[in-house]
Amino acid sequence: MGDPARRIKPPERPATVEDLLAIPEEERRHEIIDGELVEKAAPSFDHGSSILGLGGVLRSEYGRPPGRGGSGGWWLSTDADIELAPDQIYRPDIVGWRRDRVPKRPTGTPIRTRPDWVCEILSPSNTTNDTIKKRRTYHRYEVPHYWILDPMRGELTVYRWTEDGYLIAGEATRGERIRAEPFEAVEIDLDELLGDVEEEGAS
Repeated sequence: MGDPARRIKPPERPATVEDLLAIPEEERRHEIIDGELVEKAAPSFDHGSSILGLGGVLRSEYGRPPGRGGSGGWWLSTDADIELAPDQIYRPDIVGWRRDRVPKRPTGTPIRTRPDWVCEILSPSNTTNDTIKKRRTYHRYEVPHYWILDPMRGELTVYRWTEDGYLIAGEATRGERIRAEPFEAVEIDLDELLGDVEEEGAS
């Protein structure tokens, strides 16, 4: 029968930040989830449009300094590598830090400063990662606010951190508007965000 030890496949080594950074920057759309190197879904038009739309809405109020028409209260970024733990390095679609907690712009690759808000925009191939695995980790490391935008279903779910788990603090679907924490000063039109509103004059 042979040596049983020879028939047992040794456990694979968890992926590390070195594995992530070894991928050429122009090809790097990867994350480390539970120690596994995972490639993010290629962005669709709807996905990219939602990132651009939401980022623009929030930046106009929260990303600009007071003298330029905004509150200047947040650092906002897209596709930044965030290390919550050596085996949990994510690339959220949009991410933010409160400037009163993080006075200087977060830097580094990956960034090791815990964010205050994360938004993930679902794609058909990443739903489980964003709604279960990553949400579980964001809660473990006490990310205060987590949004999930689902362009396929036309829904936005707003989560607030509590000790027992994320609490749903707001929801909206197509045809609705929402003021969602922590960005209540901005009213978000789900139809506009999802690209369901035709421009004037369009035939």
